[in-house]
Amino acid sequence: MPHRDMLASLVAQASAEGADLVTLRAVVEEASDLGAARVLERMGLADPTAVNDLAELRELLRAWRDAKASAWKAVIEWTVRGLLALLLLGIAFRLGLGDMLQ
Repeated sequence: MPHRDMLASLVAQASAEGADLVTLRAVVEEASDLGAARVLERMGLADPTAVNDLAELRELLRAWRDAKASAWKAVIEWTVRGLLALLLLGIAFRLGLGDMLQ
């Protein structure tokens, strides 16, 4: 039985017989399933290949995060190397090694 029909029959049963706890839980569960199915359909994820698409998107996102972390690490490493090189040049000029090269 489709979710819409099941939900309609549960609501009709709740109105006719009174809503006991089991019926209310069934109504909530069917409404939740129907809502989730609508959301997935609106997002374009209701087809059978959606699971593979989501897996690929997660893999792509993981790769992007790894690349971003690697890029930041490289920027920091090169910045530290540049600062150390400038420090060594400053020490060399301070010791007068610059005059010896001329």
